[in-house]
Amino acid sequence: MGIHAVERGSLWVRQGDGYLCVEAAGGESEKVKGRRIGRRERSIVGWVIENGKVAVSRPGEDFRQHKAIERELSVKSKVILAFPLFLKDKSVFGAVEVIETGFSASNMNLEAERLAQIQELVDIGSVALNNAIVYERQSKANAKLQRRLRSMGAESEFIGQSQPFQQALAQLRSYAGTGYPVLVAGESGTGKELAARMLHRLSDRKEKPFVVQNCSAIPETLLESELFGYEKGAFSGAVKSRLGLFEQADGGSVFLDEIGEMPFTLQAKLLRVVQEGEVKPLGSARVRRVDVRIISATNRDLAEMVAAKQFREDLFYRLSVLPLTLPPLRRRLEDIPLLLMRFLRREAVGNDLPAKVVPPETMRILTSCPWPGNVRQLENLAKYLTVVVSKEVITPDDLPPDVVVGERLPLGGAVDADDEGVSVSGSGTRANDTQRFFGGKTWDEVEMVYARYLLAKNNENMTWAAEDAGVNRSTFVSRLKRLGVVVRPQRRRR
Repeated sequence: MGIHAVERGSLWVRQGDGYLCVEAAGGESEKVKGRRIGRRERSIVGWVIENGKVAVSRPGEDFRQHKAIERELSVKSKVILAFPLFLKDKSVFGAVEVIETGFSASNMNLEAERLAQIQELVDIGSVALNNAIVYERQSKANAKLQRRLRSMGAESEFIGQSQPFQQALAQLRSYAGTGYPVLVAGESGTGKELAARMLHRLSDRKEKPFVVQNCSAIPETLLESELFGYEKGAFSGAVKSRLGLFEQADGGSVFLDEIGEMPFTLQAKLLRVVQEGEVKPLGSARVRRVDVRIISATNRDLAEMVAAKQFREDLFYRLSVLPLTLPPLRRRLEDIPLLLMRFLRREAVGNDLPAKVVPPETMRILTSCPWPGNVRQLENLAKYLTVVVSKEVITPDDLPPDVVVGERLPLGGAVDADDEGVSVSGSGTRANDTQRFFGGKTWDEVEMVYARYLLAKNNENMTWAAEDAGVNRSTFVSRLKRLGVVVRPQRRRR
């Protein structure tokens, strides 16, 4: 008789310093599945896994038997056959047991030839199981890598060795230990949300939620319901009550980006949250208490907005208890190599490509650009170079036109950079660079590069770009159309 009438079976895998039953079938399988046997304990599966050989065992006669599990079973095992499970490299990762509990056990065919045939069948199943295990391990490794990449993406931009950055970082760290509101100021792309996330991560609220809301991204009525929540029936479509972001973040931090764009009517409700820690959902007759730290950010001058009656003065002072100003990239040019190499390494890993190399002559050009888009623009450049440049070394000719046209010294000389802008002075020669920038280009090509530079500098706002170009908006738009430059719609006000 074969083993077609076996009544119990189990699958064991090596785990740490022992063996785990990951699956069991047959009578009383629930008493076996999930059980773990230590490597130093006697067991048939342990012997099979460690020796890589088939075991034929009659419980009560075999010193290798793990008696603790057998004692818990009301129906005892008569014959146990255990077969090793091999990986592709011939190492053993587990064992499968087939168990006979009835009278037919005495008639089981235990001849070597028959056991070898069974082992062949087990080996076939082992291949499939091995593939599944490899896939699971690879999936876990990929998930871990993705988490690491996301972590790198969230943190890698907020690094730097320059004095302006280190001063801002020291200030941020000192703020983290408090619960006071923080107002983060800085140009677009300087890393205001990264700073807010770091504030939360370094605070004692780090285990609680960190919630983000862009105050310029949605209409006023929707923004109010997003922040404060609403009761069922508060308005058409409110089929059930919903918590606002302040309640969702209770105990944690709320980051209000572009706070300068918040409608004036909502500022009063926000003031009550900051002052009293109270929110009142739309359609509700009662207020609710919340404990949140408010971190807000803006690239506008709120003091000027207060003077122009565009922002509440009392709210401004409440939000700016702890002010933090992030320096633009043009004030921390020495950080560009560090940032760029970090970005290039991250993009290389994410795209399964070799990391690019930036030689000194290319880096010199990059460290003399004004970078109107700040760190975000540099990050986008790293993505562009990773995908577009096929060779390992990035030469000056590989840089896109909208970067090189913005170089601060196209005609030679020294640089004086400050918060108000960039001036060019001196009498040095940069004829080679000038030739590289403009040599061989048509007038339309130069105009297109200049138009793209102005748009990047002004965050795609055509009105502002036209002002910088010294022409009216309609003229600027008509030239863009002639050049075939497509601009994304922009709702932001200056």
